[in-house]
Amino acid sequence: MIGVFPVFTLGAMGLFFGAVLGLTSRKLHIRVDAKTDKILGVLPNINCGACGYPLCRGFAKAVSEGKAEPTGCVPGGFKTAHAIADILGVTISVTEAGMAVVHCKGGLKEAAERSVYRGIMDCHAAMVAGNGSKVCADGCLGLGSCVSACPFGAISITANNVAVVNPDKCNGCGKCVGSCPRAIIGLIPRVHKIFLACSNHDYGAKVKKYCSVGCTACGLCVKSAAPGAIEMKDSLPKLDYSGEENFIVAVHKCPSNCFVDLVKTRPKVNIDVKCDGSGECVKYCPVDAIHGEPGRRYVVDKDKCIGCGLCLNKCHVHAIALWGGLGYAQKTKGKWQKM
Repeated sequence: MIGVFPVFTLGAMGLFFGAVLGLTSRKLHIRVDAKTDKILGVLPNINCGACGYPLCRGFAKAVSEGKAEPTGCVPGGFKTAHAIADILGVTISVTEAGMAVVHCKGGLKEAAERSVYRGIMDCHAAMVAGNGSKVCADGCLGLGSCVSACPFGAISITANNVAVVNPDKCNGCGKCVGSCPRAIIGLIPRVHKIFLACSNHDYGAKVKKYCSVGCTACGLCVKSAAPGAIEMKDSLPKLDYSGEENFIVAVHKCPSNCFVDLVKTRPKVNIDVKCDGSGECVKYCPVDAIHGEPGRRYVVDKDKCIGCGLCLNKCHVHAIALWGGLGYAQKTKGKWQKM
């Protein structure tokens, strides 16, 4: 009997706990929503949190229940948004995709330092320790808080100690924007390739004392653009991306080289044999790249042309066109690299 009792006891305990587990599983059973699984299947499933939910499944469930918009997955972009809309059987309107940019390019070579920071490699820590090491109160600290915040590895710190964004990797989620204690990271429409790389609110000669690429609020960029396309606010140009302005002229008119043009090689203007020599195009070229004699075909100085396109629609015989491709600028290890 002594040998049977333990066996009996263990058996009884097994039955008891089995019954408890069975009841518990029925009570705690989570009903799987087929629609949620379908939505989850079209998501990138990288759990970046850009949608406001820590996991892609949480976002998928919220969308299936009508608590989140089908367009909420920023990394997924147009393709994912429309795939979700098809699952839900709805029509959506997807806004233009954005990308992050760093509004500063004043690194070690361009911007003066007022102190040496030795501490935790974090921009927030440097701000607490003494408001950063740069003279410029709005310059990039280069300690990489934004790098840690980016779930796609799109941000890096250059050898010049300033943060840069790789447009090809950036998904426009915006997580890096809030990670910068100096608020110098923003989002611009992806279709635009030009942005102001300065956040300094000083002006004039004072800026040049501590940053060679700092904006002095001279206003030349404002004058070079269409009315209202660039406005000066708090000593900084504010670019309006909602219009048709491409800001190419502003880049070339800026004496401080404050702008960044992500397109390194732009097309050049060409005037074909249809030109009747009226010379109207000359009036609209901001860099004096077009020349010739009245009544004869005008020509373009390709070394001067910046590819702004302002002359294109001014030719009444439509003899002007842009020639060339975009973006191929440098050769690395024997191959052309796309910039």
